[in-house]
Amino acid sequence: MKIAIYPGSFDPITLGHLNIIKRAAVCFDKLIVCVMVNSEKRNRELFSPEERVELIRRVVAKLPNVEVDCSTTLLAEYARQKKACTLIKGLRAVSDYENELQMALINRKLNPRLETMFLPSSAKYTYVSSSVVKEMARYGADLTDFVPREIIEDVTEKMKNRRDG
Repeated sequence: MKIAIYPGSFDPITLGHLNIIKRAAVCFDKLIVCVMVNSEKRNRELFSPEERVELIRRVVAKLPNVEVDCSTTLLAEYARQKKACTLIKGLRAVSDYENELQMALINRKLNPRLETMFLPSSAKYTYVSSSVVKEMARYGADLTDFVPREIIEDVTEKMKNRRDG
């Protein structure tokens, strides 16, 4: 069984992320979307890791070979535990490539059986990021073209509570 992992912070998941998930899911027997806890982003989180897992599960519910998980371990070790052969990384721009290449080389050094597959973003999502979505939500903008419809209300409500709180 060919297992791939699509890691990220997904805070929140965007239509760009969903596009990568759908495209990667057809290439593997199982795709694990893994919410990785990024210590550098801990103070800027909108959703807790557990909330993000639940939101993603709702979004990918109709994709039978996609699982959602969360991890605080090193990605290379997590991949070894899950018997994954490939990491999926989405690239929006050339500027993403240098950092992602460095991470791919490190992961391969830590787990020599692990490959990284880079998927370029679909053109209509190259400008979409979780940071942009949070900024738009902060100002009450329409998120229809940026976030899966299943979670628009969650994102809007969470940001409203943050503003009001």
